[in-house]
Amino acid sequence: MNRDRFPGLHDGWARLDGPAGSQVLDTSATAVLAYLSGHDVANLQGPSAASRATEDLLADCRTVVAELLGGQPDGLILGPSTTVLIARFASALGEHLSPGDEIVCTELDHDANISPWLDLARKTGATVKLARADPRTLDLPVAAISEVLTPRTRVVAMTAASNVTGTQPDLAAIADAVHANGAVLLLDAVHAVPHGPAEVAGCHADAVVCSAYKWFGPHVSALCVRPGLLDTLRPTRIRPAPAHGPEAWERGALPFELLPGLAAAARYVRDVDWAAAERHEGELLAVLLAGLQDLPRVNLIGSPSRRTSTVAFTVDGLSSAHVAHALADREIAVGHGSFYAIELFARLGLDSGVRAGALHYTDHDDAERLLDAVRHL
Repeated sequence: MNRDRFPGLHDGWARLDGPAGSQVLDTSATAVLAYLSGHDVANLQGPSAASRATEDLLADCRTVVAELLGGQPDGLILGPSTTVLIARFASALGEHLSPGDEIVCTELDHDANISPWLDLARKTGATVKLARADPRTLDLPVAAISEVLTPRTRVVAMTAASNVTGTQPDLAAIADAVHANGAVLLLDAVHAVPHGPAEVAGCHADAVVCSAYKWFGPHVSALCVRPGLLDTLRPTRIRPAPAHGPEAWERGALPFELLPGLAAAARYVRDVDWAAAERHEGELLAVLLAGLQDLPRVNLIGSPSRRTSTVAFTVDGLSSAHVAHALADREIAVGHGSFYAIELFARLGLDSGVRAGALHYTDHDDAERLLDAVRHL
């Protein structure tokens, strides 16, 4: 599906490294070049037509990305990475926490959504509690969150999809449970959005964060915060910056040259036929799971009941780095390591794994090449 829209797929490699960063959409790349080589390169708040064009570009980005994430433009904050934006959000929430308050994270999360909360807990006297996944499947059911909620829970910070196992929690049900408890829900949707943003947008989280380079765009990230909540937060800022709204969070000039690419990618993701894409990714996931399960030395990590088309595995007798490099020798791109999910790998007693992921531009030949290569290790 849509392979011609991704120039990076034309070099003969099987690109199964999408969980680490997708291929870039054609119109996203050309939009960045057009801005840089055009006449509208200018900073904000100037009297020139170019400056007004940049202001219009920023407003357009806020609108289309907020729409993608189910939020409002006046709550859409742009930044260099999800890691940075979560840290800023956690820091701003700190003034609302007291000793004895509780923050819930999960063991499936990327450490970008755990370490900032641990740091905040140390500074405020709050406590971080870790919701546990099912030890057999690595599912994360509603009960796993509900059982650690208490009247002192102030924040639940969790993944919308595991970047290792692909586990997709029931976000709507979890959001209901968190809000019934009176807590704020932050979703790390980095791994979820490239597999279909509708569920993230529809779950009514208080804040959603993601990175466009995972969904076919440039290295720009977005934090979409419910405007009513945003109004109560005071991020660290320089004095001339606006005191309220997204601009209060965006320290220094934004990378304006990347914003046309961000908007192009967001429009593409918004308009994808996600029913067809999910069917296609589901077929590829079935091929990968069946093929890997048939190999006697391969051990799959987790078997969640609902997941993205992402698989992680180990091979008996071989390090994950050896496996990944051997696949690269055959022009098959995968990842290896803990993928920053250090709580999960500690729970599993593993140092690392191999990760392969299909996106809607992945084809069956890519999946079969991976299986054949692992079979011949």
